Amino acid sequence: MTAAQGTALGGRTGAAVLTDADVPAALAVCATDPVGSVLAASRLEQAAATGLRRAGGELWGYAEDDGLRGICWVGANLVPVLVPHDDAGAARALDAFAELGRLRGRRCSSIVGPADAVLGLWSRLRGSWPVEREVRASQPSMVIDHEPAVAPDPAVRRSVPEEYDAVLPACVRMFTEEVGYSPASGPGGPYEQRVRLLIEQGRSFVRVEAGGGRWRRPRVVFKAEVPAVAGGVAQVQGVWVDPERRGERLSERGMAAVVQTARAELAPTVSLYVNGYNTRAVRAYRAVGFRQVGEYATVLF
Repeated sequence: MTAAQGTALGGRTGAAVLTDADVPAALAVCATDPVGSVLAASRLEQAAATGLRRAGGELWGYAEDDGLRGICWVGANLVPVLVPHDDAGAARALDAFAELGRLRGRRCSSIVGPADAVLGLWSRLRGSWPVEREVRASQPSMVIDHEPAVAPDPAVRRSVPEEYDAVLPACVRMFTEEVGYSPASGPGGPYEQRVRLLIEQGRSFVRVEAGGGRWRRPRVVFKAEVPAVAGGVAQVQGVWVDPERRGERLSERGMAAVVQTARAELAPTVSLYVNGYNTRAVRAYRAVGFRQVGEYATVLF
């Protein structure tokens, strides 16, 4: 444990807000579970280069005598990551994070990450934070670290900035279907900026078809993003197929194309998490070659 951690974590909560000096130790915690921690690790890798403030979040830590035993990345999402250890140690860490969370209040729109940590933390915070809108307690965490088992769709490729006006509506439709409300807030809104940034970073993948019939302009019929890359893992999110084109295996072949490019250019292991009740999606990902390695959970506010 660093001197900074020792000072910060010696307070009455047992957990504390950490500083830039603690980012390497936090990344070491993430390295104990690269797939489960990729959401936090991707932001911490940015913080290692630019500082926590510019990375857009806050870092909480919990330490015991043998070092840092857990962290939470707190930004738009709160992502808890615990070093694998005994149940009593995990309970102590979650107790400490819950106390710190009660003191600082809710700033995130969700708690997301490995299910045991997310659900354990929320069980301690419930009643202190505003009532949750939804709890998704069972989200299989899946990975593929080999070539896809189906032929990639050759029409799926990275989107380009000139296609933003076609990509954004598809992203908004996906989010609205998945979460239940529109994320759109105007041309310069945070969601719109996120879509632009992913396109600029080469992390947005689409299949675009030419306009025809009632479609006057080209439209996105498949899309996916890879917003989190860290520790040798690239996490796919936002997979969507136009409802009019579902049932044509666009998701399987589209995901195969995303996996092929992501493994070649971003990280050797590609991961995702999916709602357990979405059995159709789970079957599609298994057909591509994904296998379940754990479970995520999400608490939505």
